[in-house]
Amino acid sequence: MKHMRFYFDPISPYAALAFERLPEALSGISYSVEYRPILFAALLHALGQKGPAEIEPKRQWTFRQVAWAAHQLNIPLQVPAQHPFNPLPLLRLAWACAPAGGTPNRLQVEKILHHVWRGEGADANQAERLALLTQDLTPQRDVASEEIKEALRNATEQALELGVFGVPTIEVDGRLFWGLDSLDMLAAYLRGDPWFEQGAWDAAAKARPGVRRASSTK
Repeated sequence: MKHMRFYFDPISPYAALAFERLPEALSGISYSVEYRPILFAALLHALGQKGPAEIEPKRQWTFRQVAWAAHQLNIPLQVPAQHPFNPLPLLRLAWACAPAGGTPNRLQVEKILHHVWRGEGADANQAERLALLTQDLTPQRDVASEEIKEALRNATEQALELGVFGVPTIEVDGRLFWGLDSLDMLAAYLRGDPWFEQGAWDAAAKARPGVRRASSTK
C-alpha cells in the first residue's frame, strides 16, 4: 500500500475537483491518503507569483476551464459569491478538526470543500454559514488557538520545502503530482508504469528548452 499526502486549499476549484475524482482515478489501487490543508497564498508569496484571479484574462480562462472540467467529470460545482476569498477560517477549521499530531479525515475535508464549491454560490466566509459548518464538524481543538495557527504555518512551510508550488499537489515516494490533470499520471505511477523507473521522470525535469548552454572555448 502506498501512502500519499494531498496538499490543498479550499480556495482552489481544482483542489475541489481533484478531491472528488481521486477515488475513481485510483480505483483498484491500494493506497492511503493524508489530507494536508495549506495556505496557497503563502506559496505564491514565497515564489513571487500572482494568483490566477489576480490576472484578469487568466481568471476568465481558469473559471471557464473549471466549469468545463466539472461538466466533463459530472461533478457539481458552483463558484462562491466572492472569489478569491480569505481561506484562513476554513483552513484553521480543518486543522482544528484533526487530533493533535494528526490531519483532518476525508469526510471533514469533503464538508469544507462542499461548503465552498457546492454552496449554491453563497459567500464561503458568511458568518452564519461558517458557524453552521463549525457546529456540524464539531472540531476537537480551538479554531482560534495559536496551536492551530502554528499547525497551518508548519504544514505550509513543509510543503514549500518539498517543492510544492500549487494546489492540489499529491506527494508519494517523494514525487509531486500537481493539479487535477495529474491524477492519471499518478495512477500510472501507483500501478507500476515502468516509465517512472527508466529515468524518464528525472530526465524530463532536467530539460531546459530555450536556455542556451555556454559553448566551451579552447
